[in-house]
Amino acid sequence: MGPDRTQKALILTLCLVAGPAAAQQAGWHYSPLPGEGDRATLGCDRETTPDSFTCLVVRCEDDFTTGIHIHTSRPDVLGAWEMTLDRENASFLAEPSSAPYGGQFLEDADWLLERIAQGTFIYLRHADDRAGSFAYIDLTGSLHAVTSALAFCAPRVPAPNEPNGEAGV
Repeated sequence: MGPDRTQKALILTLCLVAGPAAAQQAGWHYSPLPGEGDRATLGCDRETTPDSFTCLVVRCEDDFTTGIHIHTSRPDVLGAWEMTLDRENASFLAEPSSAPYGGQFLEDADWLLERIAQGTFIYLRHADDRAGSFAYIDLTGSLHAVTSALAFCAPRVPAPNEPNGEAGV
């Protein structure tokens, strides 16, 4: 009776002590935001906390295109973002978006997506934060995370059958 009771007490204690996972965490993972699940992946900086974070988001948009977004605890997300992608400097403009992430990079998005999927690191900061430090996002695992998220980027409604009922004819 003793060990059984002890095991139950230990399991109960672990369940009570274990809290929910942080919404944002360092590295690449599925989006924790409601309704985003398998349609987006986030890559967050190594200093991420629930209250202070900077993340790049690769998302399957409503029209089934690929979107690149910025998700950050910074109050003003729109505007220019300076980045160093594998020792290559670039600047991207975050524009308003209907997605829950704050801003979307529309210009040169394909180039940025290729760097996210194939690169090794990104340093980024908002252009207005010149005195602040750059956020570091490790791109290890980004290719797998992006590929997994975009695998679901297809119409959720089956395509209508062709008139003769045979596909490809």
